Amino acid sequence: MPIGDVTGIGWRADAARRDGVVHARVLAALSASLYVDAAGEVLWIGEREATPHARAIHVAAMPEGCEVGASVSVAVPGGLVAWRPADGPATAEAARALRRGAARLAARAATLGPPRGFGGWLAGAPLAFPLQAAGARADTLARACAADDPPRAAEAATALLGLGPGMTPAGDDFAGGAFFARALLARAGGCDAAGWRHAADAVRAAAARLTHPIGAALLGDLLVGEGWAALHDLAAALARDDEPAAVEAARRLTRLGHSSGWDLLAGFVAGARG
Repeated sequence: MPIGDVTGIGWRADAARRDGVVHARVLAALSASLYVDAAGEVLWIGEREATPHARAIHVAAMPEGCEVGASVSVAVPGGLVAWRPADGPATAEAARALRRGAARLAARAATLGPPRGFGGWLAGAPLAFPLQAAGARADTLARACAADDPPRAAEAATALLGLGPGMTPAGDDFAGGAFFARALLARAGGCDAAGWRHAADAVRAAAARLTHPIGAALLGDLLVGEGWAALHDLAAALARDDEPAAVEAARRLTRLGHSSGWDLLAGFVAGARG
């Protein structure tokens, strides 16, 4: 099935095109998006207004009647510039600002709207089904990040993988948000870079058996500091001490998916501790 009217594309999706076309097989068909496999690379096709992501292809109108296993071809305009996130914090002071800002954001989580998923953990509220017993695991990961203890963080993150329903389970998003924060801090010299790389490798290996391929691909990006545009915008705003912009980015992030944005935000705040 041919798909046209592409309005935006992330850099990973752009790298998958051949002669201007992305050829792929449908992995999952949702109401507002398609997850596809393009020569081994997991991508997703969404509406024009969808949040930018390295794996995203945005189209003016979603195709109808796509079923799992169907072949699709997406024609990408030659002049379209691929989205790529801006660099994260680059100095130790920026890393400290990110940490301070994340702590302030946690204190005002209740102002961001009704929390969902691990947003309850962030707001200090009881977690709802099916995450009632996951709060202790989130606490363990947060403590490991605060202590800059990569091996313990890898164990705690692995215990969260696969928890919750959806294409990206809540536990995956929480763990991914935490490791996203650690990856950015490591680049800025704010934590044990080599140790966190090894920990990320351990979580990636565990994800291959504990979660599904779509979730594992998106988690793999977060482990190395790549994610949704709103998450990058949040980190950048915190690193420059721009609290209004950080709150606005956090609100945009919480609108992602059913609870994915809240899960990512809670994980990010946990990962920024220390």
